[in-house]
Amino acid sequence: MKLLSSVRGDVIGGLVSAAVAIPLAMGYGMFAFAALGDDYFASGALAGLATACVVAIICVLLGDRTTTVYAPRVTSTFFLGLLIYGLVHSDMPTIVAGGIPLILAITFSVVLLAGAMEALFGLVKLGTLIKFAPHPVMAGFQDAAAALLFLVQLGNVCGFDRSVPFTQVHQHLASVKPLSLAIAAVTFVAMWNARKLLPKVPPIIVGMGAGCILYYVGILAGLGAYLGPAVAGGPRTAIALTELPYLADLARAGDLAALLPTMVGGAIALAIIASIDALLCAKLVTAPDEPRRDGDRLLVRLGLGNVAASCVGGITSGINIGPSVANRAFGARTALSVLVNAAALLVAAAFLFRWLGEIPRVVLSAVIMVIAVQHFDLWSLQLVGRLRRGPPAHRLNVALDLAVVVVVAVLSITLNIVLAVFIGVALAVVLFVFRMSRSLVRRTYRCSGIHSRTSRTAPEREFLERTGDSILVLELQGALFFGTGEKMLSDIEIALRHQTSCVILDMRRLTEIDSTGANILLELKSSLGSRQKPLLLAAPERSVARERLENFGALRSSVEANMFPDVDRAIESAEDELLRSQPLLYRKEIFLQDVGLFRDFSNADLAAIDQHFLRTSYQSTSVVFSEGDPGNQLFVVTKGAASAYMQTPNGNIRLTTFVPGTMFGELALLDRGARSATVVADEELICYVLTTSNFAALSAQFPNLAIRLLAAVGSELSGRLRTANRTIHQLET
Repeated sequence: MKLLSSVRGDVIGGLVSAAVAIPLAMGYGMFAFAALGDDYFASGALAGLATACVVAIICVLLGDRTTTVYAPRVTSTFFLGLLIYGLVHSDMPTIVAGGIPLILAITFSVVLLAGAMEALFGLVKLGTLIKFAPHPVMAGFQDAAAALLFLVQLGNVCGFDRSVPFTQVHQHLASVKPLSLAIAAVTFVAMWNARKLLPKVPPIIVGMGAGCILYYVGILAGLGAYLGPAVAGGPRTAIALTELPYLADLARAGDLAALLPTMVGGAIALAIIASIDALLCAKLVTAPDEPRRDGDRLLVRLGLGNVAASCVGGITSGINIGPSVANRAFGARTALSVLVNAAALLVAAAFLFRWLGEIPRVVLSAVIMVIAVQHFDLWSLQLVGRLRRGPPAHRLNVALDLAVVVVVAVLSITLNIVLAVFIGVALAVVLFVFRMSRSLVRRTYRCSGIHSRTSRTAPEREFLERTGDSILVLELQGALFFGTGEKMLSDIEIALRHQTSCVILDMRRLTEIDSTGANILLELKSSLGSRQKPLLLAAPERSVARERLENFGALRSSVEANMFPDVDRAIESAEDELLRSQPLLYRKEIFLQDVGLFRDFSNADLAAIDQHFLRTSYQSTSVVFSEGDPGNQLFVVTKGAASAYMQTPNGNIRLTTFVPGTMFGELALLDRGARSATVVADEELICYVLTTSNFAALSAQFPNLAIRLLAAVGSELSGRLRTANRTIHQLET
């Protein structure tokens, strides 16, 4: 029963997706062969159907087990359309002498070679690399394809009896048929709003149905002369069943060597475009419950499918998003649906084309116009709006991307389609090098206002606010290699003109470091060391930066000693070095009367308070208390250091570090709630501990002292908050 249900879903999905794919395949085929004239209009539609059928069968035979539907695509069809247009208008003697048969031979050869190259891309595992193709290039190409695809339909929408190039439409305004325009408008609006009108029916079927009904109602009303021809209306020159006769014409060409640059260059450009388009579409049509597709295998299957399609007079194919979505939406779950789709296309091309050829050109063109509008690249259109917003550096990047989009689009239409692709890629490479050559320093700041999370005494905080400006921190972002590394060294040299005691590199945002980048870090450490300025590196344990430095052997003992898991630890180390330069501030152990918490207490007061504190020591790594423990003790550190950690699903997060002269656990005197963090001794730790029971005894015996002690705790907390506020302000500006 389950098997029967699955087969029924595949059959229904395959038939519905075929109903969606047939007009698309016909329309794209007509677009590709439009430059050949009216005689090849119907033949182009047949070529589109043959392509979709053959590629689908080949892909399934080569192991595709998904519900993906294949058919000609906008970008590859656009490429072929402009290629054929250029050949038709070429003044090369060989092409002029060979005529349309030679043009078709060149076209099918380009499709065949491009398919072979696409398969080769997959075999040599270039699928992953192709995914990094510059988006502005593809966006410009896609926008040009969408614009030209839209404009080419104007002649059919106007109802002209013969094919009229869109550049000449203004010369034939007297021949425009208003009823044809009206049908086109109804078809466009119906398809555009189909989701609202009939949400369960594919939009293309809604648009085609509305347009065809209106057209043939007009025919029955005797208005055929005012409506324009059908797809197969007028003369028709059939294309041979295979490309072999055309290859014979190519072999007889007088100067085959002169044609090779066009054929090979066109094949390479078409293979690149078709591969990028296929990989992008594969990502879009993959359902959430489907495994990720192997891009290399996809290119092999599609490439061999396109080779087979070229052999039967077809054009380049790709993944058809609309029919693929419809296929799955109507119940398809296996590759059987793709074979049903291919069978329906085969029947349509072999037996039903005499009726499919009666589809009105105006209706098919209006449908293609909707698809053209939907194919404009949204990202490139948003660039225009973003050009007016954001900081100058951001607007410069946007302007450069937009320039590539415009250049590729204009060159594709006005110059040479093959040349436009390679110029676009070259432009993108130049832009990449330009951007990579800029400084990788994301931000530079000094530590007079930004401090580590280490809890300091009031005198220490005041000292660090005066002297912390000598600690220089550079946040790095991007890839560290020769060009960016040299620029970083220049930026650091400029920053060192200001008094600097230590340089910290925050490398957590580095995406790559090559061997020259690692050597540049060693060179920087040596240069700073000669000037008595330590270099501290901050990189998480499993970060790219740390892994690359280990791989290149750059983490020598001297470098590894100055490597910290985060920038906070690095700043803490630099602050400790500053404090060590002040003997009065930095001592291994201090007395209770030297703690800032008790600076306003007299010796008599301290003597009374000291009776209620317990001197306690902890070994390194000992847990002072754990998160969730009852809060019943206040700790005053007089020697060593301890850090507070919070547990998270991804590990422990260090919140702060307590050093001599600071306190922790003070909330025990205020709310006696559970501990909010775990405190661990970083080294041998000595604390004076005040329990809540001893504080109660102090309150009963010396109430004034207890109140003053609470006030001192509050003052210490407010000092920490002010420091935290200044740090947050510095980080946000």
